[in-house]
Amino acid sequence: MPPTATTAPAPAPPATTPRWTDLLATATDDCLAALQKGADHDWSRLAHDLDWTCRQTLDHLALGLTGYAGLLIARPVDRYVTLFASLDPQAPIPACLDGLRIAASLLTSTVRDTAADVRAWHPWGHSDATGFAAMGITELAVHTYDITRALGIPWALPDDTSTAVLARLFPDAPSGHRPSDTLLWCTGRAPLPGLPRSTDWQWDGTVR
Repeated sequence: MPPTATTAPAPAPPATTPRWTDLLATATDDCLAALQKGADHDWSRLAHDLDWTCRQTLDHLALGLTGYAGLLIARPVDRYVTLFASLDPQAPIPACLDGLRIAASLLTSTVRDTAADVRAWHPWGHSDATGFAAMGITELAVHTYDITRALGIPWALPDDTSTAVLARLFPDAPSGHRPSDTLLWCTGRAPLPGLPRSTDWQWDGTVR
């Protein structure tokens, strides 16, 4: 009798629907467009309510997005990865914004290619690719808010993106408010009606 043919196991499905990679890509485009409007402003001034300058905040953002991609790739169980990707401190702001796009694209590609069962360490909850996508969007949104406020550029967080991030990272967020305002409250940026500004906050990236 001929040997029975065996079928290779199917690869694990991706961890995300296109919705999360689309949200991350859209948030990147939206934030970069806002930051580009202030490229000729004074980036040595402090970002809104932070101890970092606007330029340092941009560097922190690029480092964080690259770090999230690294966590999903290396999948440590108890530590950050050792790769740090800082922007050239002598580069002009438009070139730094190119660097930020590279960092965001690396995270988007990594989220897209990460299987559903993958988990990686984060101090605010071991998470999957959807969680790291939401973290990346949060970093982009709140630090774009910090910088544009300091530079005097009108910009608001998109409500549809904020709704998705709140559901994924802030399950106990207060209801009844505009989602973008709620995300600012959850990240300690602004008060809500009847709720003072939060001074001690963190998200929950745990897979639920």
